[in-house]
Amino acid sequence: MGELQHPIRLSCDHRSAVKPKPMRLAVVSDIHANWEALSSLPGGYDELWVLGDLVNYGPNPVEVVEFIRANAAVVVQGNHDHSVGFGVEPQCSPRYRDMARETGLFTAAALSEGQKAYLRRLPTCVEREVVGCQFFLCHAAPSNPLFSYRGPDSPEWVSEVERLGADVLLVGHTHLPFIQSVGRCQVVNPGSVGQPKNGSPRACYAVWEDGIVQVQSFEYPVNITIEKLRSLPLSNQVRQDLAAMLRTGCTPQDRDVS
Repeated sequence: MGELQHPIRLSCDHRSAVKPKPMRLAVVSDIHANWEALSSLPGGYDELWVLGDLVNYGPNPVEVVEFIRANAAVVVQGNHDHSVGFGVEPQCSPRYRDMARETGLFTAAALSEGQKAYLRRLPTCVEREVVGCQFFLCHAAPSNPLFSYRGPDSPEWVSEVERLGADVLLVGHTHLPFIQSVGRCQVVNPGSVGQPKNGSPRACYAVWEDGIVQVQSFEYPVNITIEKLRSLPLSNQVRQDLAAMLRTGCTPQDRDVS
């Protein structure tokens, strides 16, 4: 059973007098080739929406890409999907560059040309309407869908939502779950399924149902994912950093400070 956090009721415009059929959406982001986490996602949803970064950092890019291709109703491109698909830098911060470079080489070798083409074709932004609620989806932020870094308390969310006509803005990228009211818009980051960075190893995701959005978390067999890292062609330092992040839910910088 997922841990319930931050229930928020949204004010969406139900334009029809006829009560619409209930819709339950599961929103995930930043899977990062962590099959154990993705396959442990609680079911019972009508549609699965994915906010990017299917690949890199984790040991199972093939399984994750194929599952998302077969099961997700909406998928947007993340910076690591763009990186692997086009063979370019993902523009990570310095403390992640070695991790991204080494796991990127493994990921590119593991994926087929068809799977990399799928990553290239993913849109950077998607707009959807569900029972009168307008959603805008991107990986990072509407002004720069692949690379902008906006934390939970960033004042720049004001300018980001001003250009939208959405009731709900769904974003990922930071691996930090949050829900913020910005004017009439709710900015929702489900956190990361595959590489949480909020101080807990529990996988994070969001659920939207009948105008209510919640951030939830769940346990998965993290030690299996860590054990798989041992077989990847990675340096000892990168392997240790990846394992420590999965085990603690903290970034290398956070661990250094603490």
